[in-house]
Amino acid sequence: MVLEQWLMVVIFLSTIVGLIKYQHFPERVFAAASLTCFANSLVSTEQLLANAVNPGLVTLLLLVVCAFAFERTGFLRRLANVLFNGSVVKSYVRTLLATVLASSFLNNTAVIATLISPVKNNKLIAPNKLLLPLSYAAILGGTLTLIGTSTNLIVNSMLIERGVDGFAFFDFLPIGLTAVAACMVVIGFTVKRLNGKVNDSAEVADYFVEAQVNKGSALIGETVEQNGLRSLESLFLVEIVRESKLISPVTPSHIIREGDKLIFSGDITKILVLQQFEGLTLFAEKDGLLRENLTEVVVKPGAAVVGKTLKSAGFRARFDAAVVAIRREGEKLSGKLGEVTIQAGDFLVLAVGPDFAKRTNLTKNFFILSGVKAENMLSGIKERIVTWGFVVTLGGALVLNISLLKCFIFYLAILVASRCLSLNEIKRRFPLELWLIVMSALTLATALDNTGVALLIAEQFKSLLSEQSAYVAFIGVFILTLLFTELITNNAAAALTFPIAFAIAQGLGVSYLPFVLAVAFAASGSFMSPYGYQTNLMVYNAGNYKLKDFVLFGLPVSITYSVVVLALIPIFFPF
Repeated sequence: MVLEQWLMVVIFLSTIVGLIKYQHFPERVFAAASLTCFANSLVSTEQLLANAVNPGLVTLLLLVVCAFAFERTGFLRRLANVLFNGSVVKSYVRTLLATVLASSFLNNTAVIATLISPVKNNKLIAPNKLLLPLSYAAILGGTLTLIGTSTNLIVNSMLIERGVDGFAFFDFLPIGLTAVAACMVVIGFTVKRLNGKVNDSAEVADYFVEAQVNKGSALIGETVEQNGLRSLESLFLVEIVRESKLISPVTPSHIIREGDKLIFSGDITKILVLQQFEGLTLFAEKDGLLRENLTEVVVKPGAAVVGKTLKSAGFRARFDAAVVAIRREGEKLSGKLGEVTIQAGDFLVLAVGPDFAKRTNLTKNFFILSGVKAENMLSGIKERIVTWGFVVTLGGALVLNISLLKCFIFYLAILVASRCLSLNEIKRRFPLELWLIVMSALTLATALDNTGVALLIAEQFKSLLSEQSAYVAFIGVFILTLLFTELITNNAAAALTFPIAFAIAQGLGVSYLPFVLAVAFAASGSFMSPYGYQTNLMVYNAGNYKLKDFVLFGLPVSITYSVVVLALIPIFFPF
């Protein structure tokens, strides 16, 4: 191999190592690899720009932006309201099938986020017996159509970049539908492995609340018991933070001092009882916001505040709001409220100002559960424009054989013209990280071709498997992608293994379609880890699951899914 080929191999292997080591920053790893290729002239400027506006990639970006408007309609909320009634079995089947259907056309994360609360508060099915199957149903539903999951569109965009035809809308359906049916049967037989009990009453969420003892407070110098802090209704004093030291557990004899931060846990609806204590200030009051005007939200994956502390997130400037309390499913919070690092899936109670409902960045960062309704939620004629416009857009692509790209361009234009989506919202919602990952992955694949490394990989596999069937290599590609999707997330796995799969098919002189579909289906096959897919991570926290729950419950589902996919792909798409 010549020098530039060795350099390309080093870049490619370094990308794999970087994605495993820095799982939360795949866009940075891919961008670094792409820039290294560009700096060393392994790709031209024209190729870089062509990858940036790849038609498949643009289709993916338009879908994400347009789906934002659909999430703001009441469709998913209405869907959640009709699921739990009648018998346990019917409700179980109805919920899983509705999730499969919704996820085949809509964003999986939005579907699961909408259903978590109804599932946890239903009176028929134990939440722990449904939340994990719900995530699996969303994953399986995404495999049914071209737009069901971003990994399908990523693979499609990389196919188009190679100068070949992409997938049709329902090319995935026969294989995906069989996998759904088989996996649902397995879930039905193995759900007893998940422990849980039905809620007898609506769940009372234990929120993490901080209040500070101010100078001159009547609480100073008195014990916890003398101040009546032990007998609050549904609120419990669990910790005291004093001069950076944590006092826990708190005994009745502990004396309250000036500057103490009192950490309560319990029912957020009882928080206003703290107003009765002179000189006790809630965390949000430091921003001058009223405590009575409260809104409960869930932090979305990819929100701008994820990874930041409550103190540094700048809620007042971003949202005209301040955090009163925080709750994290499956984890006990501790310490100062302002030093808690925000994670996707956290429940926040916000004290909101007059401009809160007008902020256009709310729906990008939060799912709003209760309290103030944001003004940019859609209803009436706008809701009907978004809903039926989406149906007509997909119908135009399917019935009239118009490209999805053209359909979504016109759909986006209609949304903007009807003010269902503003230009400012588009700018805020634009999936820059996803665009960077796919564009960089396309550039990496181009560099592999330009340097001849892809051809070398193809020749090596041809000689290695000269006496073996293409099916062996096909299984190898599937297993490699499946391993990557558990280690480095689904989108990164699809982008990384596609060039390898395509090169192997070329080297063996067989059709590329089975190998490419192996990448697409394997990248969506995250059933044994809470970290490979966003919906798994969401239910992992919400259901208080342990890693062994994913392994024990997900293993038979993963095996069934793999067997079905590996058996059917060569039948529908022969080598």
